[in-house]
Amino acid sequence: MNGSYQKRWELPPPVPEDYVDHLTRLQIHPVLAQVFYRRGYAEPAQVIEFLSPYSQDDNPFRLKGMEDAVYRLRLAIRKKEPIAVYGDFDADGVTATVLLSQVLEQLGAVVSPYIPDRVDEGYGLNTLALKRLADQGVRVVLTVDCGIRSVREVEDGNRFGLDIIITDHHSVGASVPPALAIINPKQPDCPYPEKMLAGVGLAYKLAQGLYMEAQRRGYKKNSEWRPEDWLDLVAIGTVADIVPLLGENRMLVQEGLRRLNRPNRPGLKALYGVSGVKLGEVNAMSIGFFIGPRINAAGRLKSAMLSYDLLQVSDMSKATQLASDLNDINQQRQRKTDEMQAWAEENIPGDPADEPILFSADPRFERGVVGLVASRLTELYYRPSAVVQVGQDESHGSCRSIPEFHFTHALDQCADLLERYGGHAAAAGFTVRNDNIELLQERLFDIAAEALADKELLPALVIDARLPLHQADLDLVDALAQLEPTGEGNRTPLFESQGVEIRDRHTVGADGKHLKLLLSDGSTSLEAIAFRRGNEIDTLPDRVDIAYHLESSQWHNQRRLQINIQDIRESSL
Repeated sequence: MNGSYQKRWELPPPVPEDYVDHLTRLQIHPVLAQVFYRRGYAEPAQVIEFLSPYSQDDNPFRLKGMEDAVYRLRLAIRKKEPIAVYGDFDADGVTATVLLSQVLEQLGAVVSPYIPDRVDEGYGLNTLALKRLADQGVRVVLTVDCGIRSVREVEDGNRFGLDIIITDHHSVGASVPPALAIINPKQPDCPYPEKMLAGVGLAYKLAQGLYMEAQRRGYKKNSEWRPEDWLDLVAIGTVADIVPLLGENRMLVQEGLRRLNRPNRPGLKALYGVSGVKLGEVNAMSIGFFIGPRINAAGRLKSAMLSYDLLQVSDMSKATQLASDLNDINQQRQRKTDEMQAWAEENIPGDPADEPILFSADPRFERGVVGLVASRLTELYYRPSAVVQVGQDESHGSCRSIPEFHFTHALDQCADLLERYGGHAAAAGFTVRNDNIELLQERLFDIAAEALADKELLPALVIDARLPLHQADLDLVDALAQLEPTGEGNRTPLFESQGVEIRDRHTVGADGKHLKLLLSDGSTSLEAIAFRRGNEIDTLPDRVDIAYHLESSQWHNQRRLQINIQDIRESSL
């Protein structure tokens, strides 16, 4: 199947001259001013607020449930009651598990981590695990990055004599579990201003609450540590979970990146070594493309406890071995994703461009990889996708979506067919009995067909500014760095240059997959890279319009400008 499609270029609106002049007088680059205007910062004061330190009230005790959670955990610490930190197997859940396990241990708690097996237990709380923990003497279960939809499981845990505290950032269902405390800013009556914290972000807020209470009570050991010591983990989990890098999240990731560039954890140093990440150059992209995938890989194919061990190990030789193991698992994950994507595409009837939703169920799929395959399908065909690993009696699906379709809301309309489900607008998961798979597929098809009717389903390239090629320089790259960290909700700036001439072209990379170009506007020539477009070397016209990111790289200790092409088409000039 051919997954290529046209992209819709959304061109920027005209920017008022007085707006640019105002910001230029404030030492803001005029092109960066255009970027801010394009993103809805219509008043210069909004730009100044964005560039200034985060100023919202971030007192953790504004979170509903924080006081009850801190009180119960303090009581458990004082009475030496065993606490289990119950996490999730992705990077957000693993980093949150490490963070709160270490914080509680610092405070003198008897604490143990518990991350369920993706295949044997699945996502979130499960009754058998809670029963085992209770039988082992655990009295308090503290969830991170899971639990908000686990009504039945929390009821079971209560019967086992467990006090359950939920910290979770996922969407809240029609009813909430009967937990001792729930910390989730998405609760309708929670006054906390930042609603989009990741699971590890909420774990950090709980660490802050515990620290503040320890301070208030004069806990002596308290002088040895600060919650900020765990911001390296917060940055990893926040970026890897693709939450908006705005507001408090942006501040937490900024601070976390400073620590990631001066790592104290042997595991991180070892992970940098196997993934090619350079000290001093760690940014959000490093997390998204190199660090996060390796931490995620263990939970997808083996045990997430491998990643947990890597992030908390103190011995460098052990860290080196663990990092090597994770790198091997990640390579295996890449191979399996390619193989399963081919199977999934075989299962799609007809042309995916004619389908409102892509649904593929197959017993050959592996549960740890279905989410990656769904992501590939959605990226390739710009359709919401559900990929289902068919089990003996029950099956497990992972969903990815496009901005036009809220997948968790769609699953809400299928709740009677599902055993469990949850997630966000763009990503969700579910468990379904095998005899309901066909009914689920039909209903999701109908829901998507109605929701997406009369919509032009083409991915949008939102251009931040039109830029003559000769205006692209390293000074502009440095000015754009003020937007960092970029990612979800704060995308890397995208520029358009028209009527650019291709002076030279050749393929690079394995099997010539990528295209290297020399571009010129008559006065300036710049090198450009177009990833995964090597097959277009002979078909591109000599004069093109390009949509691109501006980047810089080091070559023989010399800093160079490079254009990273996101789309290219025949020039309209």
